[in-house]
Amino acid sequence: MKILVTGGGGFVGGAIVRALLARGDNVIAFDTHFSRHSAASEELLRVPVDITDMAAVAQAMVRHKIDAVIHAAAVVGVLTSIGSPLNVVRVNIEGSLNVFEAMRLAGVKRCVHISSEETYGAFQADKIDENHPQNPVYPYGISKLTVEHLGRTYGEVHGIEVLNVSTCSVYGVGLPRARIPKNIVEAALAGRKLHVPSGAETAIDHTYIGDTVSSTVAILDHPGHRFDAYNIASGRSVTLGEIAAIVRESIPGAELTIGPGPARHGDQVEMVRKGALDVSRAEAEFGWRPQYDIRSGLAAYIGALRRISAQEGS
Repeated sequence: MKILVTGGGGFVGGAIVRALLARGDNVIAFDTHFSRHSAASEELLRVPVDITDMAAVAQAMVRHKIDAVIHAAAVVGVLTSIGSPLNVVRVNIEGSLNVFEAMRLAGVKRCVHISSEETYGAFQADKIDENHPQNPVYPYGISKLTVEHLGRTYGEVHGIEVLNVSTCSVYGVGLPRARIPKNIVEAALAGRKLHVPSGAETAIDHTYIGDTVSSTVAILDHPGHRFDAYNIASGRSVTLGEIAAIVRESIPGAELTIGPGPARHGDQVEMVRKGALDVSRAEAEFGWRPQYDIRSGLAAYIGALRRISAQEGS
């Protein structure tokens, strides 16, 4: 297939691009910039398109005769969205509308949208499934839920299938934001002491990037979906204190501490109640199961960072 990945130069989008290229798909990546971790294959067509530019998005989608879209472009993060809500609306909502409208004009019928557990707001149980009420609190979650609803409208009116991936706290090489586990892993590898002021007892379902990628590709490939939303995570929540302990075990000598009290976004805005995502719908519908729990995911992440460091030092 010829697959368009919006945000193809970013953390999640770039990882998806690499996976699609590895299996032989024809991939086109839209983004305003491409990081050093994004795919560098000669087979990848990089198109410097801003999704807020409707004309550019539509022209490129029609010109390249796209078969399907993976929509990963977005302004991400609660704290970022509080600091710049207008930009979140412009990129996440208006940009997504441009993508859907361009799909309509180009006759593209399937889109996998990378959404977020932030659409649920505060979890009402320790583990939640896709039927949990969606009551987002901050602009980021509100924007993602808006995109989900707009996708449903385009499905009803124009026959475009928008499939939403509700993933949670994705981590791995290339994660741009300095949050757990990125900040504590990088500090431990560098031999730096790090104290996170609060959040030791906060339980979150962290998702290794490999699972986000494999599930997204599986959703793209599945021929007949009965649902338009899937929880994608490890299926188990762990406290931030437990994560720090695992990192200390994995990197001897690491000096990492996390204080009590609620976790905060950027040590500023209190995080709503989190927990685990029930991923049984994905397994029942298209046979996907997470391959990484927190221990194996952190081991993969630390191993990848060490390989990169060795290569850059050689």
